[in-house]
Amino acid sequence: MGGGGRGGGVGGGGAPPPRPPPPPAGTPVDAAHRRADALVLDLEDGVASDDKREARRWVEHELESAPAWVRINDIASGHWDADLAAISGLPGLLGVVLAKAETAADVRDTIARLPAGVPVVPMVESAASLQRVEEIAAAGAARIAFGVGDFRRDTGIGPDALALAFARSRLVIASVAAGIPRPIDGPPIGDVDGWIRQSRAMGMTGSLVLDPTVIPSVAAAHSPSAEEIDWARSFLDRSDAPRNGGYRPTAERARGILELTERLRLLERE
Repeated sequence: MGGGGRGGGVGGGGAPPPRPPPPPAGTPVDAAHRRADALVLDLEDGVASDDKREARRWVEHELESAPAWVRINDIASGHWDADLAAISGLPGLLGVVLAKAETAADVRDTIARLPAGVPVVPMVESAASLQRVEEIAAAGAARIAFGVGDFRRDTGIGPDALALAFARSRLVIASVAAGIPRPIDGPPIGDVDGWIRQSRAMGMTGSLVLDPTVIPSVAAAHSPSAEEIDWARSFLDRSDAPRNGGYRPTAERARGILELTERLRLLERE
């Protein structure tokens, strides 16, 4: 079971989607749901191979009464087909996170197995996947996510910002070029605040979360700060702002900060 902070769900402009009705009180799904912008039930790395069938039954049971996303196994795993057969069409299925998406065909084939309109977020988790990220982003993905752990295992790259900068930049640029919201980063490693600052600076707009205790920190770090909000309001209120070549992009950035702030406030009231 995992969650997402701020942009951890899928929504236009990098903002989280409207929160669905809450799951029944007192359930495991309810406990995580109350802390995250989106909840992802895991059928992939969080489940041993021998336990996949039982995990599918549990997910089916949860989705009958509680809305959530589901991370499914990759196409080459031998579990992809059974995962989709178990969850497709269930009333609580909000979307699918596709683990280890290696090609655009992986995304298209997954979309084809789901009811129309169910969003798919492919995870980029290997060097080969990163090399095809432009095609993956343009294959109908609602958004893409960075599987940092498997990517580091595949490449030997370290967890610091400089080491991950190239991969993060590729994901962001591919997303913007494909006309989809900017990507979701992997779970924070080490210093949560520092990790999120680096992630935001690279253009990521949300984070996957494995540890529910860090969700408040992740949410706060991915939200506009008080200083950013004050700057945006001040800039847009100025009548004497110079109308030079830099005015339009600066004004758009300011409006984006205020729009995201309002969306997050609406989300938190629900």
